[in-house]
Amino acid sequence: MTDAGPATHRQLDFDLFIAASPSTVWQFWVDPDRMCEWWGTEAELDPRPGGIYRVAMSADGPVMSGTYVELQPCERLVFLFGWEDASLAVRPGSTRVEVTMRPERDGTRLQLRHTDLPAASTEAHRDGWEHFLDQLVDIAGR
Repeated sequence: MTDAGPATHRQLDFDLFIAASPSTVWQFWVDPDRMCEWWGTEAELDPRPGGIYRVAMSADGPVMSGTYVELQPCERLVFLFGWEDASLAVRPGSTRVEVTMRPERDGTRLQLRHTDLPAASTEAHRDGWEHFLDQLVDIAGR
């Protein structure tokens, strides 16, 4: 993981291996039921450019929302990201998440880049991604 960018905005990068095929990992990003296995309790996903990407983190917790920008099945997806709760300082759709997947050995190399984060929110988002990506590695690799 790295932080980069101007003083007011930051970027987070993650690189991980998942013991599952790219087609399996892909489903955890585009299927609402699979999404809820690792990230949130409720998801509304419309996996097409311009389609909604909305995940409730818990029954009474924050809601992440944005839209899909780009989808290349089993290889790459890009979506806009933000929080519906204005106190979290990242408006819906105000940041960008790029996820790439490629086959490696008996699994998938996943790289995630989250850009345009306000500097004050970077640490919290790094902690969140580390937590949820660890869950994705565990659940998808079963």
